Amino acid sequence: MEGLIIARINPVRAYCRRHQSPFIPTYTPRLVKRVLLTPIGMMKHPKSLNSVAASVQPLESSAASRLDNTLPSKEILEVWQKADAVCFDVDSTVCLDEGIDELAEFCGAGKAVAEWTARAMGGSVPFEEALAARLSLFNPSLSQVQDFLAQHPPRISPGIDELVKKLKAKGTAVYLVSGGFRQMINPVASILDIPPENIFANQLLFENSGEFLGFDTNEPTSRSGGKATAVQQIRKVHGYKALVMIGDGATDLEARKPGGADLFICYGGVQLREAVAAKADWLVFNFSNLINSLE
Repeated sequence: MEGLIIARINPVRAYCRRHQSPFIPTYTPRLVKRVLLTPIGMMKHPKSLNSVAASVQPLESSAASRLDNTLPSKEILEVWQKADAVCFDVDSTVCLDEGIDELAEFCGAGKAVAEWTARAMGGSVPFEEALAARLSLFNPSLSQVQDFLAQHPPRISPGIDELVKKLKAKGTAVYLVSGGFRQMINPVASILDIPPENIFANQLLFENSGEFLGFDTNEPTSRSGGKATAVQQIRKVHGYKALVMIGDGATDLEARKPGGADLFICYGGVQLREAVAAKADWLVFNFSNLINSLE
């Protein structure tokens, strides 16, 4: 998922397995190939963005009749306005797509993988089990990932760029905490000007030949409860007083626990998972709601 891309492969490097703090890592070299892609812009998809925006209103109206958390309380607004850190999920939140579903579709296994994604995001299957199962259905090679990224630039959710800019202007730290893959999230972070050290995500691994090897199981986001672990680590290291998690899935909701997020905002503008939305502190369908409430 990248804007216009120069598909540039850097020389083979030793992949480094992280086994201490993700913030002050110690490394043990492991020989795999890493691909670095240089974004040089982002293609616009006005038709796709408009179609998604047009679908939000009926979805919001329908949900409002069943859920009572679309209007935040005064206490919730205060936490949101005073937050010194905000963590965003990426797939179906910052971006309009589920990255692994799109990659699987590109590799010819879209339907089967999408079914697994729905189960994982609904919380009915342990995340690590769903992640391994989905990847095993198509085992993406290095060249397939490169081709996918070159042909599929990120599709950013309407308003997310403005929201991130506004948060940063207030001095609020912004993080991307995702069960997706860094290869696909790095271009998104580049567009939003989010530094690499503020990304917590999974890593696809490849053999020297370019064949799929697996994913780094040391990443906290590679397993159930991993986003909660990542958010707790972020908070502990930086000492944030108020931290907010924004996402659409069960793994995002998990981050709302002691020592983690003080507030979970469910974004239903792309996918509405009612079991998750019903437990959220605040349900929104447009990022404009969050932008306007900061003023």
